[in-house]
Amino acid sequence: MKLRHRLGIAAAMFGLAAISAFPAGLATLRNGFTIRYERLDSQNATTRLYLSPASDNYVDVPTADIVRYEKLDLPANPPSNSESAAPATDLDEVIGAASTRNKIDRDLVVSLIRAESGFNAKAVSPKGAKGLMQLMPETASRLGVQDPMDPVSNVEGGTRYLRELLELFHNDVTKALAAYNAGPQRVAQYGGVPPYQETRAYIARILSDLHRQKLAQKKNP
Repeated sequence: MKLRHRLGIAAAMFGLAAISAFPAGLATLRNGFTIRYERLDSQNATTRLYLSPASDNYVDVPTADIVRYEKLDLPANPPSNSESAAPATDLDEVIGAASTRNKIDRDLVVSLIRAESGFNAKAVSPKGAKGLMQLMPETASRLGVQDPMDPVSNVEGGTRYLRELLELFHNDVTKALAAYNAGPQRVAQYGGVPPYQETRAYIARILSDLHRQKLAQKKNP
């Protein structure tokens, strides 16, 4: 999936039935994030946003967390399935290189980025987290990331931070992801995943996406 700049938020709110007719759009979440989708499928409490034409490349979002949709005007010659089913080649290389340097499963980093920003390099959360891996200013500063909106710097810093958390929690991926979302202090305080619905949903979303990636690779080696 190619990097996309965040688009301006439309003034009107659209219903699910109307949006379903649009081939592509932008969903704005309650937390301020935006997710570009090729199509969507409303399943009552959950809405499935397909990130590319591929049927196995999607993210499930609580319907209540989606506050508005926008229609996107697609270019005359849209990218082929093979081009849109994954991050752009240059970003794919950046993720691969950072994952190798920090000894982390590349697919885990991809799933984390998908959950954090939907591959939107310009994403900024209401709390101030920035870029692809949503680095908070103090974390970015400590990691030496001068420009968290730069994809290369952001992915390198975020991947290094994830490596720190994996080492801190003895390679327990679940705890490391919980710490990435809620902070290592909270994980230490509760002796594991904090009892926060957002954190638990975050972990489940990433691990589900990671599992989906692995299955797809087995089917298409």
